[in-house]
Amino acid sequence: MECYKDFAHIYDELIKGDIDYAKWASTMLELCDKYNVKRRDYLDLACGTGNITEQVGKSFLNTWAVDLSYDMLTEAEEKLRAKSIKGKFVCQDISNLNLNKEFDLITCCLDSTNYIIEKEKLETYFKGVYHHLKNSGIFIFDINSYYKLTEILGNNIYNYDSEDVYYIWENNFQEDIVDMYLTFFIKEGEVYKRFDEFHRERAYTNEEIEEVITKCGFEILDKLDNYEDTFLKEDTERIAYVLKK
Repeated sequence: MECYKDFAHIYDELIKGDIDYAKWASTMLELCDKYNVKRRDYLDLACGTGNITEQVGKSFLNTWAVDLSYDMLTEAEEKLRAKSIKGKFVCQDISNLNLNKEFDLITCCLDSTNYIIEKEKLETYFKGVYHHLKNSGIFIFDINSYYKLTEILGNNIYNYDSEDVYYIWENNFQEDIVDMYLTFFIKEGEVYKRFDEFHRERAYTNEEIEEVITKCGFEILDKLDNYEDTFLKEDTERIAYVLKK
């Protein structure tokens, strides 16, 4: 099963209402002001369909976006073009970043970091970001917390049903890895088209992720609960980190 192919074209419909992209972007820009980050060169990693890319990129002079899915990049490019936002789109693995450019702000949102399963690749990911960040820049990323992946997703089953889309989402959690099997039925005329997706995320404890962060030379400036509260709780589901060189 190939990730984010057919899914790319219905992603925004399914995610709407769950994520306040404008609010997240506002927080990111406030952090840029807080840490005196210039709004010149911006890079969004694992950009998906470009929702954060669009919201943040319109405040920067130059916008770049990276994703491993051509279909997601196509959706993102069309979205930014429709808003007259110029961007450069690159199909690349974020754990092996090679853009030959430095940026004032780098972001990686919606638990894309959890998709890096191997700890060795997690280290090359952070080293790659470090290499591409200007000395005065910051890196903002988020992860699904250990609590969310073990207790909320865990071994649970979810489903979604609307007039045009139905899916069932089955999870299997073992040894800090959650495997997610999704089966979609999308209405096309009088029939439904089926496609399947497989996703895998690793549950990292705060101690594990922060050990790699500091090993790669970063300083942790802030930790936020879902881009809002600076106080993390035991049941925090999304942790956003703000790093600098």
